[in-house]
Amino acid sequence: MREAPSPSSARQPARVLVVDDEPAIVESLRMVLVTAGYEVLSAGSGNECTETVAREACDLVLLDLMLPDRSGIEVLKDVAALRPGLPVLMLTAYGSVEAAIEATRLGAANFLTKPWNNRQLLLEIDHQLERRRLRAENARLREEAGLPGAVQPLTGHSDALLKVFVRISQVARTDTTVLISGESGTGKELVARAIHASSRRAGRPFVTVNPGIIRDDLLDSTLFGHVAGAFPGALRDRQGCFRSAEGGTIFFDEVIALSSETQAKLLRAIEGRKFAPVGADTPVQVDVRILAATNDDLPTAVSQGRLRQDLYHRLNVIQIEVPPLRERPEDIPVLVEEFLTRACRQHSNHFLDRNRRSTLRFTQEAEGAMSTYSWPGNVRELRNAVERAVVLTTDEEMGLDMLPKAIRGDAPSRPELPVGSHSRQAGESLSELVERFERQVLEEELAKHGYNQTETAKALCMALSTLNQKVQRLGIDTKRRRKGTT
Repeated sequence: MREAPSPSSARQPARVLVVDDEPAIVESLRMVLVTAGYEVLSAGSGNECTETVAREACDLVLLDLMLPDRSGIEVLKDVAALRPGLPVLMLTAYGSVEAAIEATRLGAANFLTKPWNNRQLLLEIDHQLERRRLRAENARLREEAGLPGAVQPLTGHSDALLKVFVRISQVARTDTTVLISGESGTGKELVARAIHASSRRAGRPFVTVNPGIIRDDLLDSTLFGHVAGAFPGALRDRQGCFRSAEGGTIFFDEVIALSSETQAKLLRAIEGRKFAPVGADTPVQVDVRILAATNDDLPTAVSQGRLRQDLYHRLNVIQIEVPPLRERPEDIPVLVEEFLTRACRQHSNHFLDRNRRSTLRFTQEAEGAMSTYSWPGNVRELRNAVERAVVLTTDEEMGLDMLPKAIRGDAPSRPELPVGSHSRQAGESLSELVERFERQVLEEELAKHGYNQTETAKALCMALSTLNQKVQRLGIDTKRRRKGTT
């Protein structure tokens, strides 16, 4: 028998997030885990844990039950909402085992007591990582076979998307009706599925209704069902979408497409949780949560009479706005990598490594074009562009010619750079030019504000976390230069 299990992935160490407010405990766990071959991240509070899970890829969380700002139970719910399926092991003192059992009931993979046994700890981590690997492999095989089973996660680490993650975690704990707004292709259905997957209804059906593709004369029957003989051709009872979603969630994609009559019936179903199937006299009671999405301006639709005002207010209890891709360009590289792997698995076996991740890469010129394009079709357009490139390429490195013409020639969306020292140098790619210009602007602003990053972020109208990411990516040494100014 081996002395200590090794991480599940021999190619790349699994990443474990240790969450505890006692530095000595964090350091002790770090030594054990690093010695066993794991990569370790750490957080000292519940809020820091939530932010780290939202921004960083990790494979397992070791979460202390007692944290200074929030209880581990609350943090566990946030982690489940942000990264469904991410295994969480609770760490607890002997006196709070009952709370740890409650955490297990709420989704924690298991719990360990302090002081822990190192061998038991490593065995449990290895067991949970192997279970996660098998679940992922099962989901991949189902996807390749064209079977349902896995919810595609929202992908990205921008501040704009982080706000969406936080709001999802807040509303998932309730049965409140949620209106999800955003441009076409931003991922509104993914938000709805994430809410459902993180709620108490996760094990029940998630039913999607797109009124725009259902004939008006069939809409009532499709939603609410009918009894045999209700109309010509109704040879048998039909239960409809609401009863199919019993105990789960029903999602209306583009709710504005509902007819005025169906809107009235939907309003009654939301308020009373009951409705009468077409041709029936007795109403049916249902337990469903309602989520709705639109890319339309609903207040304008109300003023134009296309949407009932009372239904609008009933749907718009809580609104989640999904940002367009042009407002979160830092998510583009992450999305591209994910779409490359999905497309390679679907269309080709030639560009996959041993872990079935894509080996394809775009050139700097192609990456620069994608980073400056305005993406009117949002994430959907990006996914289609990546899939097109995978289908057409014969080389692992893909250049500008692999991208659609609209993306290669989106000149108006490119930054207008001043002439002189910022003009393009011989042999310099667009991405290198943009990076050089960005570094110079940041260095000038940092120097102007005495390398105070908070003041610099305010001056540049950007989030402090975004500035910190750019400073780190560009290798700007603010600490050394701050010392030099004093």
